[in-house]
Amino acid sequence: MPTIALWIITISEDQSINEIASRLSDEGLTIRDVFEEIGCITGAADDVTVERLKKVNGVVDIAPDMQLDIGPPGVDKTW
Repeated sequence: MPTIALWIITISEDQSINEIASRLSDEGLTIRDVFEEIGCITGAADDVTVERLKKVNGVVDIAPDMQLDIGPPGVDKTW
């Protein structure tokens, strides 16, 4: 069974983000958020689906969505 991961997709500015989101969904991305202001879409997909998503017109980049923990204030170690 393929492993589903979270992804951040950066889209080009010359197309509607909602149209690109629709195409990504049609290709198998489970969309979580659409951030129109910064031109990014987040969603879940397996590695095979991500390879298809990279070919969608309007996709500039796809990167894994990683959680970061900067720790509480005043702590030297942030990672």
